[in-house]
Amino acid sequence: MKKNHFSIVFKSFFMILALIFSSGMMAQQKYYIPQKQNDFWSNVQFGGGVGLSFGSGYTDISLLPSMIYNVNPIVSVGVGLQFGYVASKNEYSSFLYGGSLIGLINPIPEIQLSAELEQINVNTDYKYIGGPSFSDNFWNTALFLGAGYRTGNVTIGIRYDVLHDDNKSIYGEAFMPFVRVYF
Repeated sequence: MKKNHFSIVFKSFFMILALIFSSGMMAQQKYYIPQKQNDFWSNVQFGGGVGLSFGSGYTDISLLPSMIYNVNPIVSVGVGLQFGYVASKNEYSSFLYGGSLIGLINPIPEIQLSAELEQINVNTDYKYIGGPSFSDNFWNTALFLGAGYRTGNVTIGIRYDVLHDDNKSIYGEAFMPFVRVYF
């Protein structure tokens, strides 16, 4: 009888362990929700930014639409466009346009890591009172690596341009804060 009692306890112990491990596996399944195959547009989100800045003869207007495709709940890839106008009265005016490739990783839902390769064409007309005027047209490349806190559709963080050059970049600093919104 002792062997039979030991056998029941032994089997019960392994049944409890099996239930514990299977419930842990079920909890991990909660994070990934499989999508329907060939349902591309249900995994697409649109977003971007708008910028307006005016003051004392200075104007900065920008429009930055973007789109991402959620490969899964952790990884997203996308593209962005950029259009801008920057002017300082009696000094210069610039038209900017270009695009970017975007990669986002969410190791946990609250943290978002990003990489963005940006290529922008800059057309600038310089105006000097009493001096010569001239134009400049060039392409600017930036590679931003960033990290942010994500809540819902909004991510707030900071990014760093690893290709920043004080003498060539159109941005004044390599570090830039960002707010990213996708719907």
